[in-house]
Amino acid sequence: MCGRYIVLNSEAIQQLFSVLPPDDWQDRFNVAPSQDVPTVRLIEGQRVLTLMRWGLIPRFAQGVAGNFSTINARVETIRTSAAYREPWRKGQRCLVLASAFYEWQEVPGGKQPHYIGCADQEVFAFAGLWDGSTPSGGVPILSCTIVTLPASPLMAQIHNTRQREPAILRPEDHDIWLKGSSEAAFACLRQYPDELRSAWPVSTQVNSPKNQGPALMARL
Repeated sequence: MCGRYIVLNSEAIQQLFSVLPPDDWQDRFNVAPSQDVPTVRLIEGQRVLTLMRWGLIPRFAQGVAGNFSTINARVETIRTSAAYREPWRKGQRCLVLASAFYEWQEVPGGKQPHYIGCADQEVFAFAGLWDGSTPSGGVPILSCTIVTLPASPLMAQIHNTRQREPAILRPEDHDIWLKGSSEAAFACLRQYPDELRSAWPVSTQVNSPKNQGPALMARL
């Protein structure tokens, strides 16, 4: 799963994803659920950077977040779950932009957070789904979820309770995820190679989303 992550470096985002970050872009070292997060989706065939609420609110929910977490969508059920099957059927796929993410390992006496990045990508994209939901008498809320997979051997050691990991897309799969067929897009959902990951334990300061700054990424 993925419950907290990092988004840095607007220049790298512009180069890799061919989108313009907002002028007031700020590095974010501890992105948390329900916050607005940067995504890339297609509008009339063009890539557009869009801020969306992290935690998908289905169209039928009339803008009201449900009682169950929708920050992550399991690959096993994205085509059948009531919350995700309609966005999947309509091809409402997006790139959720990130630089790294945090995961927690169960250890004696508590949980140890870890920083996890991609050694071969300065910034990368999680595979995401999005939807728009309109409150009664309000404006549409755009929201997204991150697809998760069974964990790789390394991630299973770190996330040793649920043994899940977010689906990180290879750069060559970005276009396929955004505009390919549903069959081709589904084939992009595979574990990222462990030999291309960077991972280390970090301070428990990351446990609170109120804490920000590069010190959160420092190796213990």
